[in-house]
Amino acid sequence: MLQIKTFTFNPFYENTYILFDETKDAVIFDPGCFEKNEKESLSTFIETEGLKIKQLINTHCHIDHVLGNAYVKNKYGVPLLIHRKEIAVLKSVKAYAPNYGFPAYEETEPDIFLDENQKITIGNQTLDILFVPGHAPGHLVFYHKPTGICIAGDTLFQGSIGRTDLPGGDHQTLLNAIKKELFNLPEDTTVYPGHGPETTIGEEKENNPFVGKRARY
Repeated sequence: MLQIKTFTFNPFYENTYILFDETKDAVIFDPGCFEKNEKESLSTFIETEGLKIKQLINTHCHIDHVLGNAYVKNKYGVPLLIHRKEIAVLKSVKAYAPNYGFPAYEETEPDIFLDENQKITIGNQTLDILFVPGHAPGHLVFYHKPTGICIAGDTLFQGSIGRTDLPGGDHQTLLNAIKKELFNLPEDTTVYPGHGPETTIGEEKENNPFVGKRARY
């Protein structure tokens, strides 16, 4: 059975996720850990649970989701997986990181490129990859059908959606992608977003002010 552990890191209150199953194989999504205590918190959980980190995945490559990439890659010797359209987004972080208070940010290179309609495996578990651009040009979402777990990054939040005023963002593209990809998932799917508390597809289809039945925008 797939399990999930949530950490909230950095001044952006970004959600980092570790997914693992009974084999103890694990994947880290969007490591936002930057300070020493944040890195220690992540590693302590991994060591306590006896997890074997196999991959590092970025749903997208904005600064708050990649601050811990170098730490995870170096400590666990794992590849970094992103969508090809996120290459420029990832490379740009080094230039603006000092402006956000992260002059010591360490740049990393992607190792494997993921595409929509592919799948990834975590131990005995298989997750579908969905392409949900708009917040970022190559934003990916990961869905595990048996448990209804959806790692949504900055696409859909409780009562909100990802911002689209950043380079590569497009508001209508995001709205269309959410409706096409995410709102076709079962309503009891649990959405684990890049910020804030989890929600469900059913809740957001009904009440989300941007894309739900009561949309105001």
